Amino acid sequence: MQATTLQRRKIGGLEVSLTGLGCNNFGWRIDAAQSARVVQTALDSGIDFFDTADIYDKGHSEEYLGRALAGRRREAVIATKFGMKFDETRQGARPEYVRQAAEDSLRRLGTDYIDLYQIHQPDPAIAETLGALEELVHAGKVREIGCSNFSAEQIREAGGRFVSVQNHYNLLHREPEAEVLPECRRSDLAFLPYFPLANGLLTGKYRKGQPLPPGSRGDAGWGPKVFTEENLDKVERLIQFAAGRGHSLLELAFSWLAAQPTVASVIAGAVSAEQVMANAAATRWNLGPEDLRQIDAILA
Repeated sequence: MQATTLQRRKIGGLEVSLTGLGCNNFGWRIDAAQSARVVQTALDSGIDFFDTADIYDKGHSEEYLGRALAGRRREAVIATKFGMKFDETRQGARPEYVRQAAEDSLRRLGTDYIDLYQIHQPDPAIAETLGALEELVHAGKVREIGCSNFSAEQIREAGGRFVSVQNHYNLLHREPEAEVLPECRRSDLAFLPYFPLANGLLTGKYRKGQPLPPGSRGDAGWGPKVFTEENLDKVERLIQFAAGRGHSLLELAFSWLAAQPTVASVIAGAVSAEQVMANAAATRWNLGPEDLRQIDAILA
């Protein structure tokens, strides 16, 4: 299959596809063979940015991603994370653990370098953590360093050493707009939104007055935070807005994030080749200022 051309954006010295692939489903929801099909389809669709973490299914996500990229590693930009509790002895961000966590991830990924290494959550030892991360960069084991789940103040405390921040952001969850996105603009940081589809609510398969599809994230207990009557009402209005312009809610969710100037890549998970291809095509709707104004009015 010939790779499709997707828009590309910068994360520090890296260049990545505007649509990325979140690999948190690997192991937890799909096995190694299915994960490989998803990864191969992503590459063939023009997606080259893969985001995972050591804790995703206790390292299986990294393992499956590494296996899937065998022979195609140079086509991919790999982002992974460390710092959340892996087990009773592996957690946090002390310098000695940073080095161990990196080596463990390199081994599971089957590679000798990580393109973007992210601290998964704030840690009191951040100054020492940064020193250890920079040692990994100097050793050639990491190309760029980023953070996740950091506030604007915590980003500032890092003294400009990160190139990216990955936080929760989508049409229905706008919290980063208050402080984190302005800090990204000031500091020239790339922003990576996680949960871009609000746990599936913004795919269009969940509709007001209809039962949650069996086996879906909403049905599996993710629902109370996201699947509220208020949000379902907003979804109906967003579906009408998108349909009136010849687009789907999925395309609106991706393209709205892509229209935010600090967003470098919209990283969404997928469990099938079909989902990957839909995601790859979803950022091609260029929303103008009037579109964005009307969307804000819908959500107000």
